[in-house]
Amino acid sequence: MSVKVFLRRDAQAEFDEAFDWYERRKPGLGVDFVAHVQAVFDEIKTRPEMYATVFQDIRRATVRRFPYSVFYTVEPQRVVVLAVFHTKRDPTTWRDRA
Repeated sequence: MSVKVFLRRDAQAEFDEAFDWYERRKPGLGVDFVAHVQAVFDEIKTRPEMYATVFQDIRRATVRRFPYSVFYTVEPQRVVVLAVFHTKRDPTTWRDRA
């Protein structure tokens, strides 16, 4: 089964901001970050229920090499990404999006 991954506006903004931050630190690091997050999206697309539920119906997938997690919900025809979230931030921020 393969579903579409849809990023909410807040999640897309977080993703874009993280890319910009890493790219400013070291050219190419932002591109590497995007590749690692995209790998998580690809895993979620093929096996959306693979990751554990962490709050209500929200699941969390950890991004390799970077201190980020992808928080998402599974709907019948798509996966909705609520947050691309730095693990040191206050978790109530993404929970408020539930």
